[in-house]
Amino acid sequence: MLETNLERIKDHIETLNTFNSTPGKGCTRLSFSLEHKKAIDYLTESCKSLGLEVSVDPIGNFRAKLKGREPVLPPVMCGSHIDTVLYGGKFDGAAGLVAALEALTVIKEHNIQPKHSLEMIALVEEEGSSFGGGLVASKALVGKYTLEDLKKLKNDEGISFYEAAKRFGLNPDELERYVLHKGDLKALIELHIEQGKILYSKSIPVGVVDAIVGIKQLSVTLEGMANHAGTTPMNLRHDALVGASKIITFIEHCAKHDAFDSTVATVGKIWCFPNVTNVIPGKVTFTVDIRDIKEEGIERIEKLLREKVKQVSKEHGLNYSIDLVGQSDSVKLSDKVISAIQSAAEKLGIKYLRMHSGAGHDSALFTEVTDVGMIFVQSIEGISHAPEEDTKYEDLKRGCDVLVNALLDIAQ
Repeated sequence: MLETNLERIKDHIETLNTFNSTPGKGCTRLSFSLEHKKAIDYLTESCKSLGLEVSVDPIGNFRAKLKGREPVLPPVMCGSHIDTVLYGGKFDGAAGLVAALEALTVIKEHNIQPKHSLEMIALVEEEGSSFGGGLVASKALVGKYTLEDLKKLKNDEGISFYEAAKRFGLNPDELERYVLHKGDLKALIELHIEQGKILYSKSIPVGVVDAIVGIKQLSVTLEGMANHAGTTPMNLRHDALVGASKIITFIEHCAKHDAFDSTVATVGKIWCFPNVTNVIPGKVTFTVDIRDIKEEGIERIEKLLREKVKQVSKEHGLNYSIDLVGQSDSVKLSDKVISAIQSAAEKLGIKYLRMHSGAGHDSALFTEVTDVGMIFVQSIEGISHAPEEDTKYEDLKRGCDVLVNALLDIAQ
């Protein structure tokens, strides 16, 4: 069984964290930024020093390949995303990149050449922080996003993903040649921090992911009548915010009592108009994020939500609309890859937990074209997408040890 190098892992993480536009305020590395370029340059230098084949594809994904004994066979891919949220943490995405880089490094150090090639990938715009659409690279690579879709995704300055890629020196018009189909990859493994508290609360260092939740995001708008807060009697009001508050508390109740243990629902964003102290709110829009590994759980919450919105709107004299913002199906990960990950952990004597992912990941998209597995490492206090995000390097090393041995098992 191979073992990775703790100090090297730590050095890679800390170095990637310097490619950061908000030092002292978490880690910010947005797609097609100067920091993105510096991170690619660092990965390029690191991988070339190992003698790996290095490239950047037409939409900005970094690739590095360790050739197998039979390079015509489909490669086994590993990696994660290179971008972060604004004011995020240094492990989200980066942990998976470093794990992949360290795995290839250790395999080269031991002069092992597996039957199948191993390919590292650093994916862009997983978070959606720049262009408003998450999992952009993985959607494009499996054919779910076309060039026209990339032209429609725009940042706050009105620049499209397509145009930003061209300004970055890429040629997104060549995307079609890089779209993956079944048989193009033997398997894919992504290591990621858990971004939750399950492993931390159980003092277990590694998670073996068997499913990734489905997500449905809705936007609810209630329209009443703005009016003077002092001169409008309570029985003559059409208060959109009061209506919204009843619906929001109902959503929490439904997720707790009317679905499954795996169901969660969140209202994370609210717009209130005119948002003035002495004016009755005339319009409110809020988001609803529903997640579950069971499609039935998502469907049940949405059905109850729609019924409640209709009821509350009638009671308060409101008009309403419910719009779909985005959705992704829940996916079950590959039994073959899960078995390889578990076997590696057991042989290494590393305690692990079978679990599902409550967050979306690029890996979910790749299940359409290949066998996929995910390794989670513990997040301290379950914190992520924040400067306080942290993972013990010893736990990350354990995850890296599992990854390198699982990769070799699958690639032989």
